[in-house]
Amino acid sequence: METTWFMLVAVMLALYVVLDGFDLGAGIVQLLLSRTDSERRQVLRSIGPVWDGNEVWLLAGGGTLYFAFPALYASSFSGFYLPLMVVLWLLILRGIAIEFRNHIDSLVWKPFWDVVFAGASSLLVIFYGAALGNVVRGVPLDASNEFFLPLWTDFRMGAEVGILDWYTLLVAVAAFATLTVHGALWVALKTEGDLHRRARRLARAGWWTLLPLTAAITWTSFAIQPRIDASFAARPWGYVFPLLAIVGLAGMRILQHRDMEPFLCSSLFIVGMLTSAAFGLYPYVLPSSLGARLGLTVYNSAAPLYGLKVGLAWFIPGMILTTGYFVYTYRNFAGKVSADGGQYGH
Repeated sequence: METTWFMLVAVMLALYVVLDGFDLGAGIVQLLLSRTDSERRQVLRSIGPVWDGNEVWLLAGGGTLYFAFPALYASSFSGFYLPLMVVLWLLILRGIAIEFRNHIDSLVWKPFWDVVFAGASSLLVIFYGAALGNVVRGVPLDASNEFFLPLWTDFRMGAEVGILDWYTLLVAVAAFATLTVHGALWVALKTEGDLHRRARRLARAGWWTLLPLTAAITWTSFAIQPRIDASFAARPWGYVFPLLAIVGLAGMRILQHRDMEPFLCSSLFIVGMLTSAAFGLYPYVLPSSLGARLGLTVYNSAAPLYGLKVGLAWFIPGMILTTGYFVYTYRNFAGKVSADGGQYGH
């Protein structure tokens, strides 16, 4: 039952990264791609009906984490208190920027919120990537399941690491490149004309940056976290997850002249990378850099078995309803967007 909830949480977080990832990516690329106010409105309209719904997966994942693995929730949310507060403020600023941009027609007001939107989206991706890097690397978790990390120390691996070091920054840069390409592919999918062509060019250029970064974080993750190598050696069938990432990465390049297929391949790449990390760490959910026995696993951090069983009975119908809602929403707002008017589909 603990493993089942581990997989459910991993799937929910992967869905969040895929769905809200293109929202964040659209924010990153908006100022890079748009030449006019009309094109900036197109980028915003491409995510307008779905961006706030996509963020629900973050809340759902956090709530599920609290329910299924309360010890992990308590340790990670207290140890990562500072970056979590930064993430909270960035989420608020990003939402405000989207909603406030068109309230006043001003030469200062709109560009200001465009910059806030792009900056908040970029920093969110960097913090998310650094957080993933911290989980893979491990934190100084002690016997009482507590730890503290400064924002940075000397950026080197060692006994006194910070939230930011060379490895977590590498993962953050890779996350930034991944969601930049993901966002550009979404904009290309949802727009036409010059904006569509620029988005395609950016995605193609970003792919060449993403390729070496993927190789770099794969090699360094195996090097600094022995648990990953042990997991794949013990369960070779797990190589299906890196294979998904490889297929997705190759598909983005091979199918680059289409619209929908490269975006789906980008989604597959993200899912493959995240599930590879989850599989490599299992049964750990938060490894300790002070010793393997101090790390939190799915067994010593999970809620009581009865609660997990009852929760699963409610979780399944809830996810069916949620999935139906998202399918309806995306089908209803399918097609290309325009900067003016209110039409979304063909």
